[in-house]
Amino acid sequence: MKVLLTVALCLGLGVAAGAQNSDTEPASKDDVILFMRTMRSHDMLERTMVVMSQSMQKLMRDQIIKDKGKLPANYDLHMKKAMDDLVKGMPMDELIQSVVPSYQKHFTKSDIESMNAYYSSPTGQKVLEVMPVVMQEGMQAEMPILTKYLDQWKQRMRSEIEQEDSSPKPSQPKSAPQN
Repeated sequence: MKVLLTVALCLGLGVAAGAQNSDTEPASKDDVILFMRTMRSHDMLERTMVVMSQSMQKLMRDQIIKDKGKLPANYDLHMKKAMDDLVKGMPMDELIQSVVPSYQKHFTKSDIESMNAYYSSPTGQKVLEVMPVVMQEGMQAEMPILTKYLDQWKQRMRSEIEQEDSSPKPSQPKSAPQN
């Protein structure tokens, strides 16, 4: 009986230790790459870049109109082409590969497995599908706030620079003539 109890206890501790190891085992590069595929990271990054470029175009357009009163000829056409080229030429695969070590540093194998399970689920897939639209709508809502804040910040910086330029400079002590 003691032998069976000892064997059962050892097996139980072995299973518990194994579970603990999987919770602390670092994620491998393959684990992270599988997660990136589950997340459709390449597509997500591309869609995010498109959303960001659209927001940047609007911000730049509004700023030029505010500063100069009008846009240069064919501005929208040139800016759209430039942003499209930016997104198309973006090294998406390299960007994704560059973050693998960070995922490995901060997530265990168990973490990655759990995230894969979630993002493979119908709810996780919905999150992946609608997130770019949510981000775009969120950025559009943020733009007026961000524009107002940046205008106030620029004005504050100008005022500080003007104050600094107009304030009397402390006089430098004259150095004694050197022999």
